[in-house]
Amino acid sequence: MAQPPVLLKDMKLLDVKLGQLPSWVAMRDFTPGGILGAVRRGYDRYYNKYIDVRKGGLGGVSMALAGYVLISYIWSYSHLKHERRRKYH
Repeated sequence: MAQPPVLLKDMKLLDVKLGQLPSWVAMRDFTPGGILGAVRRGYDRYYNKYIDVRKGGLGGVSMALAGYVLISYIWSYSHLKHERRRKYH
């Protein structure tokens, strides 16, 4: 038997066609609770995939560290940008 079609609001981003993308984005929950729930689901997914495993390695921890370095660089970029052309002699 054929599977019933999945509603657009229940589809994952990778399953959405390009023409359906604006209506899919419009159906997302952009309230603070919805955004917090999305961040929580992403954290749980990351934790279950890379941290909470039987034979864990340095992959998950190194990705978290690389993300921290990248975010701290982005936050301090405006300060670093002005230091580039300054002469130290």
